[in-house]
Amino acid sequence: MSGQSQRLTVVPTVTMLGVMKARLVGATRGHALLKKKSDALTVQFRQILKKIVSTKESMGDVMKTSSFALTEAKYVAGENIKHIVRENVQTASLKVRSRQENIAGVKLPKFEYFMDGETKNALTGLARGGQQVQACRAAYVKAIELLVELATLQTSFLTLDEAIKTTNRRVNALESVVKPRLENTIMYIKGELDELEREDFFRLKKIQGYKRREVERQREASKAYAEEKLAEDMSLQRGISINAAHNMLSQAMHKDEDIIF
Repeated sequence: MSGQSQRLTVVPTVTMLGVMKARLVGATRGHALLKKKSDALTVQFRQILKKIVSTKESMGDVMKTSSFALTEAKYVAGENIKHIVRENVQTASLKVRSRQENIAGVKLPKFEYFMDGETKNALTGLARGGQQVQACRAAYVKAIELLVELATLQTSFLTLDEAIKTTNRRVNALESVVKPRLENTIMYIKGELDELEREDFFRLKKIQGYKRREVERQREASKAYAEEKLAEDMSLQRGISINAAHNMLSQAMHKDEDIIF
């Protein structure tokens, strides 16, 4: 890229220099804050990633246990146990609600499960298989808890991923584009102001030289006028010509200083 594209198009004045310096200070502070934000989000991102890995590992064991418990319940209580459970349950007792958690300015969704109402299938499997049915229910409740936690972690993971990408793009833009342009603009304005200062200094020297020559010219003109006036007065007093008076004045001015008389 050329030098023109690496700086802003501004008028090189002292006021604009102050504005550019203020913008550079703001860009530097913004870059530092965004860098800290990116680091904080990256730390949180890695922690969530570790939790996702451990939760998925636990999820496999829990789902295996839940499936085995369901098989036991069907084996002991019979295949019709699922129809009995559906008839006794009208509404869900385990529900999920969501809220937002703020981390470094990024709002992460967080899901929580809660029990709403009492369980209606307390007498299910009373004739046979009641213990296996309750164990199956507890196993699947545990599986739902892990699913809710995993949903929270994965949603936060994706949200943080997008936030980190956006923050890093802003950090790179400030570091690679905005700050260099402002610094180049400040250097350009300083160079132009120095050039104007040198031009003003040269102009002042030229004006002073002109004034000095004008003073010398006026002094020479005044001296010539005074000599002319003196020659006229001498010619009138002595009755001689003006040329003779000029010759006498010139001889008096060039008189040898060693001769006393």
